[in-house]
Amino acid sequence: MRKNNEVQEVVVITPRQEEIQGSGGHIRNSKDGIWWPVTKTLPRSTAVLLFPVVLIIAALAYTRTLDTHKPIEIPLNCSAYNLTGTCPTNQSPIPENDQSRPSSATCPEYFRWIHEDLRPWARTGITQEMVERAKQTANFKLVILKGKAYLETYEKAYQTRDVFSIWGILQLLRRYPGKIPDLELMFDCVDWPVLLVDRYNGPNTEQPPPLFRYCGNDATLDIVFPDWSFWGWAEVNIKPWEILLGELKEGTKRIPWLNREPYAYWKGNPVVAETRLDLMKCNVSENQDWNARLYAQDWGRESQEGYKKSDLASQCTHRYKVYIEGSAWSVSEKYILACDSPTLLVKPHYYDFFTRGLIPGHHYWPIKEDDKCRSIKFAVDWGNSHKQRAHQIGKAASDFIQEEVKMDYVYDYMFHLLNSYAKLFRYKPSLSANATEICAESMVCGAEGPVKKFMMESLVKVPANTDPCSMPAPYDPPTLHAQLKRKESSIQQVDSWEKSYWENQTITS
Repeated sequence: MRKNNEVQEVVVITPRQEEIQGSGGHIRNSKDGIWWPVTKTLPRSTAVLLFPVVLIIAALAYTRTLDTHKPIEIPLNCSAYNLTGTCPTNQSPIPENDQSRPSSATCPEYFRWIHEDLRPWARTGITQEMVERAKQTANFKLVILKGKAYLETYEKAYQTRDVFSIWGILQLLRRYPGKIPDLELMFDCVDWPVLLVDRYNGPNTEQPPPLFRYCGNDATLDIVFPDWSFWGWAEVNIKPWEILLGELKEGTKRIPWLNREPYAYWKGNPVVAETRLDLMKCNVSENQDWNARLYAQDWGRESQEGYKKSDLASQCTHRYKVYIEGSAWSVSEKYILACDSPTLLVKPHYYDFFTRGLIPGHHYWPIKEDDKCRSIKFAVDWGNSHKQRAHQIGKAASDFIQEEVKMDYVYDYMFHLLNSYAKLFRYKPSLSANATEICAESMVCGAEGPVKKFMMESLVKVPANTDPCSMPAPYDPPTLHAQLKRKESSIQQVDSWEKSYWENQTITS
């Protein structure tokens, strides 16, 4: 300890020294670096030549440090699988320092419906007996234990619906390794929901079995899940969503909206539902023009001709696109909404996982189911008279699809749905004697043609470098009621405009 009368050394820091002062208050001498002794002994010209070499070495060293933080690619080893017929023991390595990964933004609003879909089991939880009762109509049972997937097939699904649905879940396990809890689920790949609300109402009724499928409606309790086409629809040559979404975005740029045909366009299979056959009556004829241009899709002929006329990204040619359900909901809805043209949406009876986030009058224009032709004609006439507002509706839907239904959010929806579902379990999931382990290798290594092509294109190669988006809070009853009321009021407003339009047409005629 210094005495009070001890002479202390005074250090004077010049402005130049202050500039190069390092952290912690220490003065850094520019001649103290490791390269100074070398450059001091070299001629000036040699030192100048040496400087770029130093920069290159430093850059390589920096790149090496970055490489240590790159996500580890998940291997796909068909050679080993074809020899052993068994899945890899370490299918998806869990990233190091997993707890420190940054969180993403809040999930889109429609994620809140996960809480509503699982509400029937919120009080009682899910028992093994409930899950087994769902077997009655299920195509398969999928079990996840310690990050591995096991399959028990009951009935082959139509086309490759089951194949690509299972493939999608395997990609989720690769995207978020170690983050999907143990669970068992029954999956029904048929279009129509079957768990009727009325059957499970009342004090003495049994709890509904949890059953996953692609769509639901207000009269059923089926749990909606992203459909198979997000990973590709091989039978009709529809590419995986991540690829197709980019192509659709480019497709909207080919013809500016104002330069598109000023009519409503639809192309699809009309024979699958009476309502679609009814729509075809609105087609242009010698005697009547309802502002609709409607085309029947012949998939057999398209297959023979190489799908040249069914490219979805090339169908953004009209100012308006019609969406109409088939035998139930239709996978075509996301493709139609992405076209940057106002979607004329015939009154739906079903919803999938994201469509409950759509708002009539903002994301689409509602069309009457029982008066389609007049409703379509009014919608097109209104849009052509209010071009800016009409285009805003088309743009809002396109932005919604591009930003809120991108593949990142499809996986995050699956993640949150399965995690919330697993929290309701009142028993420990286990394997039956008929369950078989499945993995990416067991599905893709023996696949051929477009099935293999789409699987490879949708393969998750590395784990996500961020956590899933944050789940929004459940709806409280007043908020949910207000949202449903807003949708209803928007539809009523359009109905009122349409009624006035046709009344004026009658007067003028």
